[in-house]
Amino acid sequence: MAAYTFDLLAQLPEAYQAFGPLIDILPLIPVFFLLLAFVWQASVGFR
Repeated sequence: MAAYTFDLLAQLPEAYQAFGPLIDILPLIPVFFLLLAFVWQASVGFR
């Protein structure tokens, strides 16, 4: 039952099918912010 519910929730509604690739990328945005903060600190010498 739980697997069926998860599978049902994992499917995007038909109107949003075009945004599937975007939704796959969205969880990576916080990782990019973390990397940006590291690069920023490296550029100012970790003050």
